[in-house]
Amino acid sequence: MRVGLIAEKVGMTQLFDSNGVQVPVTVLRVSPCTVVSIKMKDKDGYDAVQLGSREGKEKHINKPQLGYFKKMSSKFFRILKEFRVDDVSLYNIGDTIGVDHFSGGQFVDVASITKGKGFAGGIKRHGFGGLRATHGVSIVHRCHGSVGNRTFPGRVFKGKRMAGHMGNRRVTTLNLLVHSVDREKEVIFVRGAVPGCSSGTVFIRDAIKKGDMESGK
Repeated sequence: MRVGLIAEKVGMTQLFDSNGVQVPVTVLRVSPCTVVSIKMKDKDGYDAVQLGSREGKEKHINKPQLGYFKKMSSKFFRILKEFRVDDVSLYNIGDTIGVDHFSGGQFVDVASITKGKGFAGGIKRHGFGGLRATHGVSIVHRCHGSVGNRTFPGRVFKGKRMAGHMGNRRVTTLNLLVHSVDREKEVIFVRGAVPGCSSGTVFIRDAIKKGDMESGK
């Protein structure tokens, strides 16, 4: 497993392949990521590389992070992300990893925070059909109905699909195909949709369940 990248979701657009077929893609802008710290199994119990992205001013960094950056003799970054790797000897503190870390035809996993929808009912949150609009049904057309049993067990089971907070949680979309990479504009075109809002932060890594399409792994 290699190190990943920190990117920004720009939005969605469409491209065309060699056969003229329209392909929906998500545009991810990648700022150069700098290796801030390296974790080793002998010392820390696991192998990982910590990346920093979007350099910021000292006055915009909180005190705990400010002390950490000064301890590491590093620049000030607004975003830090740690990626597990198989071989830490391939990376050195201060190395810069850019958009050419990925290539077209490769499968990646993309993680980000989904859009927050607030408190939502069962129909919007879980896709329930709702109750009938006639034949005695009054006021409760969009209610999810009964949620429990009788005297036994006399409680509502955990995980029952009900109304509640929707969105604003970390979601990882697996096996997205990298359509192409524009090195001049520092953007990656990923086929399909990526969770999260525009200008949101996303984390890209090699697909853990799928290899490159060309290699057939």
